[in-house]
Amino acid sequence: MAELVRTFRLLGFEQRMAAVGAVLLAISTFGPFSFVEVAEIAVALGVLALLRARALGKRFHLPFGDGTVIAAAGIWAALLIVVRLFDRSLGQNLLALVCAAILVFAGALERAKRPADDLPPEVAPASPPPPRPPAPAQRPPAPRERPPAGEAPTEPLPPPEFEPYQPQEGEQLRLGGEESKPQPPGDA
Repeated sequence: MAELVRTFRLLGFEQRMAAVGAVLLAISTFGPFSFVEVAEIAVALGVLALLRARALGKRFHLPFGDGTVIAAAGIWAALLIVVRLFDRSLGQNLLALVCAAILVFAGALERAKRPADDLPPEVAPASPPPPRPPAPAQRPPAPRERPPAGEAPTEPLPPPEFEPYQPQEGEQLRLGGEESKPQPPGDA
């Protein structure tokens, strides 16, 4: 029991929230038992195993980070609960949905705090950085030459003339590459 308390204290706030949500999700499965409840317990145990490994300092890579995995576990648990919505009592379903929402919320907070691929940086032994080489001497900028008084800077050219396409009387507006077909005067 002391090991469990020590592990819980090593977790951050978001991780603790996810652990509480996972435990409550597992507790909410008491009652009529089917494969859905087994899957919910598997989700809860998976989240708890992930959090325990992180608390013990184990290093491994998850493709989208811990927060995304925890939030996805909460979403999956919520979908499983909705599948069993009419087979269990309303109170038990609401408790289970709240537990899944806690997991999703804790995962979102964890994702915001630690981005994906959040392996902790390697801790290098403290040593002073190598000395910097001296900066090269900077030359003063060359003075700009002004153009002679008779030559003014060039002005930009005006835009080319543009004439929009105007269909002839009885001709339908067409896109490029289409043949023009005259339209009978009575058709609109």
